[in-house]
Amino acid sequence: MAPENTAVEIQDDREHGKLVAYEDGTAVGYIAYFAMYPEPGALVAVHTVVEPEHEGKGIGGALVRAFYATAAREGVPVVPFCPYVVRWAQSHPEEAPEAPEELVRGAERQLESHPELF
Repeated sequence: MAPENTAVEIQDDREHGKLVAYEDGTAVGYIAYFAMYPEPGALVAVHTVVEPEHEGKGIGGALVRAFYATAAREGVPVVPFCPYVVRWAQSHPEEAPEAPEELVRGAERQLESHPELF
């Protein structure tokens, strides 16, 4: 994985379900997610996108690290459905505690009943 890019600014757009990375005021990547209900259940990462011209700069890693930090501040676990977030969590177990299995199953049920979240 690329070194983490600390030059990006990361903002949580909870209303639209995105954690967005900005570089010089331009959005360069995001994690699409939803807050599992009943809140506070978990933050569920469903998709990570980094604009092609910004790949390899560590933006994805910076986003995932910020996502886990947001969940920790809120006192909830992360349920990673996005393959990139899963790989990052496996490489950083000290920063990415595993979600309890019952929360993973609950997030799966919520996603099945609300496919628009994916």
